[in-house]
Amino acid sequence: MLAPSRPIGVFDSGVGGLSVLRHIRAALPGEDLLYVADSAHAPYGVKSAAFIESRALAIAEFLVAQNAKALVVACNTATAAAIATLRQRFDLLIVGMEPAVKPAAEATRSGVIGVLATSGTLESARFAELVQRFGSQARVVVQPCPGLVEQVEAGDLSGPVTRALLSGYVTPLLVQGADTLVLGCTHYPFLQPLLRELAGDRAVFIETGAAVARQLARRLVEASASPCFYGADFRSAQQVGTVVFFSSGDPCHLEALLPRLWGSAVPVEHLTCG
Repeated sequence: MLAPSRPIGVFDSGVGGLSVLRHIRAALPGEDLLYVADSAHAPYGVKSAAFIESRALAIAEFLVAQNAKALVVACNTATAAAIATLRQRFDLLIVGMEPAVKPAAEATRSGVIGVLATSGTLESARFAELVQRFGSQARVVVQPCPGLVEQVEAGDLSGPVTRALLSGYVTPLLVQGADTLVLGCTHYPFLQPLLRELAGDRAVFIETGAAVARQLARRLVEASASPCFYGADFRSAQQVGTVVFFSSGDPCHLEALLPRLWGSAVPVEHLTCG
């Protein structure tokens, strides 16, 4: 008989983290997953670091109360604002994310990379340190993208407003010679079809969801060898994991988006925390 599985908790300001969750599900099909969309407080990119940290702590406490064995902060802005505090507060495996400046700098042929992200991410000390480490390999051009998160949250991935916003953000990067564009917000991978249409063959796009999933898988394997450290079991691919969704906003809104963004219709539970 299998021992009860402890789930992996994943959270974001809204639906953006689903782009990471799908990579986690592909990499770890046997794991049970809990996903929290903090939609009542989206977008994080325009909020203060203190507010984001308080939300991250509240959601992490909820996930820990659900016996989560690991946390994934599926949000660049929340990682920048809160991951250090989360690691100080909670004694379990915590994986965050950051814009893929390093792989972009290694991939560019023109020597110019563009970073599309929220203002909260681009203005963070964590991002500044990232550019300092890898900016010598390529010129880094940054582009804050106000409004894009809201369009994805509304389920508008290709309408005229989304198209106009995205064109206004991508075109200046291409004009400056960027041939590699970093999707520095977890909402932006859902805009890749439109991005490819706007950029054509002038640029490639790099997201970090797959890298986060690989890092999580590596860390779980390591932790399973030393259960006294994280207490983390490791579920094999032969087992079938479950997914439970929570939203601090209207659950019906997330339920309506899941068939398109997740690939299937799934019930969503209402979350009140913090």
